[in-house]
Amino acid sequence: MTAVSRSGLPPAPSRHLRPRGDGVSQPVTTVELFFDLVYVFAVTQLSHLIVDDLTVSGLANAGFLLLVVWWAWIYTTWMANWFDPASAKVRFVLTGVMLASLLMAAALPEAFGAKGLLFAGAYIALQVGRNAAAALLLTRENALRDVFARLFVWSSAAAVLWLAGGLVASDQRLLLWIPALALELLAPVAGYWLPGRGRAETTDWDIEGGHFAERAQLFILIALGETIVVTGATASAAGLSPTVLLCLVIAFAETAALWRVYFGATAEHAQLTMSTCEDPGRFARDAYTYGHLPIVAGVIATAVGVDLLIAEPEHALHGAALAVVLGGPALYLLGESLFRRRMTGTQNARGLAVAGILIALAPFGGHVSALALSAIVAALLVALAVSDAVTAPSRRSRARAARPA
Repeated sequence: MTAVSRSGLPPAPSRHLRPRGDGVSQPVTTVELFFDLVYVFAVTQLSHLIVDDLTVSGLANAGFLLLVVWWAWIYTTWMANWFDPASAKVRFVLTGVMLASLLMAAALPEAFGAKGLLFAGAYIALQVGRNAAAALLLTRENALRDVFARLFVWSSAAAVLWLAGGLVASDQRLLLWIPALALELLAPVAGYWLPGRGRAETTDWDIEGGHFAERAQLFILIALGETIVVTGATASAAGLSPTVLLCLVIAFAETAALWRVYFGATAEHAQLTMSTCEDPGRFARDAYTYGHLPIVAGVIATAVGVDLLIAEPEHALHGAALAVVLGGPALYLLGESLFRRRMTGTQNARGLAVAGILIALAPFGGHVSALALSAIVAALLVALAVSDAVTAPSRRSRARAARPA
């Protein structure tokens, strides 16, 4: 696919854009992987934030901050899909965005406290700065310049609210930050509407679908990797007793099952669809930009549940602790099912059934130990993963036959 300018002609070539065309591959670059390292830290910060404030309000605050972190990462992924990291200027922009992301991640624990202005300022710098730089790297004739001009206007409008929120007292911060985040989240649905210029269409977002899908898969691996890190570090600190070793096995089984559920036939089919469909921008918006949020949130909540399991395996869990142990995997499965539905047109009935069972366990979960409850969760997830693996070949065949255009 090739984007066209407003004049109806192909966009003017730019030395800063990735090469496109038949037979041209678009691999994930080392610059992008280096950029992702900051978000390994950000995911770790979010996990620790939940553990340190395991209350309903703590979960809500962490969920809000996850939305911000994800929005920063996914928008940079959109940019790197178009712009060539081999260009020195593009590398400079991505490095600057990485630094701003690091500052934002460092401020996460005190975003609603003393570091609110640093958090907001870093987020504004990476969002507004990246969009402005991208627009300036393009000629006026290039169709992508209009895309980034729209992004710049919308991110600048939200920046006013983010900055104002960072300046007010902590207890008033969300009164400004919630509208700011809502503005950011609604922008793609609104087609980045501007007065006199109307909406942009998803067909204007001429992305390379295979690369975009791979980048999203790598972020899921980042989140799953955080679960592995938490499992190993907490188990090591707890002394590796027989009980801790059993917890370690259960935690690993949960993580491996979640990995298998996502990285099965659906992920393969999704990448194929993104590479061959007529409107990859629509799928990138629906299934990845929005659709991956519950999957990532579920992984982070599961990592917190693993930490709680290894820390106090003999104790029963209640309240927010019980919610993350059962709700984390359930949220993950719900997100994966929605993703599968959007990309393949099929429903993950077994995954939804397991999610339902996990939620149904909530009234009984507080009456058994964390070890027993986590063993049940792991058994359900492993059974689902095995069932998924057994039916994967036939599902691949049906998915190829019914591939959406």
